Amino acid sequence: MRSDLQFYEDIVVGVPERFGAYEVTREEVIDFASRYDPQDFHLDDEAAARGPFGTLAASGWNTAAISMRLLCDNLISRQTSLGGAGVQEIRWTRPVLPGDVLSLEVTVTEKRRSRSRPDVGLMKLFQRMFNQRGEEVMRLTSTGMIKVRHPEVP
Repeated sequence: MRSDLQFYEDIVVGVPERFGAYEVTREEVIDFASRYDPQDFHLDDEAAARGPFGTLAASGWNTAAISMRLLCDNLISRQTSLGGAGVQEIRWTRPVLPGDVLSLEVTVTEKRRSRSRPDVGLMKLFQRMFNQRGEEVMRLTSTGMIKVRHPEVP
């Protein structure tokens, strides 16, 4: 295991971190939608023009997948992550369009040790995804698991 990885004890509550510059392409929007969310307004320009956004828009699940990629590349990759324990809430607050450049802001809002496994810490994460204009496009609250460096210490 790398010696520079963060453990539960290193996690600071309440400090937002912002990262990423992920450009959403038209091809990605269509590819993702054709595989996982085949609604017309994610697949076809003409249908999208008549749809709820007036133009081709990414699936919310595509946006969530991009947030996971940004989270892995910029945060989880430097932690002793043990995976996720669930998502409490997800909201898509604005459509994501081809050409949008997305960034992610993550704040650990609380942390605690697992009651049943002293070697596991739990963190509640509040994530907000923004487009290049600083407009929020998604918010998500989840629980992540991370190794405890010294499980023998209460």
